[in-house]
Amino acid sequence: MRSFVFSLRVLVCIVIFLAACNPGCKPKATEQEDASQATSVVDVNEEASEGDIDALEAQATEESADEIALTINGVDITETKVQEVLKPELDKLDKRPQKLPPAIAQTVKKQLRQQVLEKIIIEHLLDEKVKEANIVVTEEELTREFTKVAADQKPPLSLDEFKKKLAEYGQDFDAIKQQVKKGMAYQKVIEAQWGNKINITEEDAKKHYDQNPEQFQVPEQVRASHILIKPDCNDTDPNEVKAKAKDQAKAKAQDLLEQIKSGADFAELAKANSACSSAANGGDLDYFPRGQMVPPFDKAAFELEIGKVSDIVETQFGYHIIKVTDHKDAGTTSFEQAKGNIIQQLIQEKKNELIQEYINSLKAEANIVYPPGKDPMALPMRK
Repeated sequence: MRSFVFSLRVLVCIVIFLAACNPGCKPKATEQEDASQATSVVDVNEEASEGDIDALEAQATEESADEIALTINGVDITETKVQEVLKPELDKLDKRPQKLPPAIAQTVKKQLRQQVLEKIIIEHLLDEKVKEANIVVTEEELTREFTKVAADQKPPLSLDEFKKKLAEYGQDFDAIKQQVKKGMAYQKVIEAQWGNKINITEEDAKKHYDQNPEQFQVPEQVRASHILIKPDCNDTDPNEVKAKAKDQAKAKAQDLLEQIKSGADFAELAKANSACSSAANGGDLDYFPRGQMVPPFDKAAFELEIGKVSDIVETQFGYHIIKVTDHKDAGTTSFEQAKGNIIQQLIQEKKNELIQEYINSLKAEANIVYPPGKDPMALPMRK
């Protein structure tokens, strides 16, 4: 139901890998899903031809693969290296449901190239510092990191279960492992710069609490469990096959509802029958506010009393049986309740500030040279 999110807490400002569940397993509002998954480089309100991003990729490869894109402390970075990092970003744009107009596509390409060059520079400078400090990340450290991340999932996972989840979402564990290993080495370099510079007090937290009252307003929420029955069909099925599959799914949902009304255990039925990832947790979705789920699901959940079970609710994901297990009215989180999280937030903000200062100092000391006409800030827009 919820996105499969795991923070690996490393790399320059914290490496985050996000592998969202199949939307069919979560009745969250699709507008929110699209917004979170889109690559937000510029706002797009116009339509463009299907070949816009293809044209961008063709332009991106016009440069000779062996041509030097920039030099960092005497080390040449070729166009091949730049394109290896840039191409996946262009591919993300290509997958956006709304295509880019040609003029905006040109601007986006320039922005993406600047971002990629910045990434290459930062990683190269940090790699130099890792080498200078003889920093090593051991297999034991990596295992502990991944085990911690797996245990932080809802429900908690073992390391083997976590690897399996990654595979289900098309993620290459070994590739992620190498990125995390690099990120942990960077973290060791950066943490050595902090010294006694991070000192957040309770007074700092209280000041933040008083100055940001809107952050501590808690909306009305419900806690619900559900059972999702999905029709066994796909987009290529003829209409009559789809209709039959929907009828079968609805009949199964109705049968489960009758079992629940007769006293069957909701959680056990969810574990055995639900097509949502929440099934492993007895269908529990935890607390959510109004508007987080798709409208039919949202309406049914907020209309139910605690302990009550809905009739069959149809959404674009299938047929749901919903049980509300708790309800919280809107209110305000007290300072005592919020204090711990505020302190952690302020500590992280201070860390991010020090990280940025350190990165800026590395760049200021580095000898970064672009060949004539290659400086990304000086490049004219292509026609």
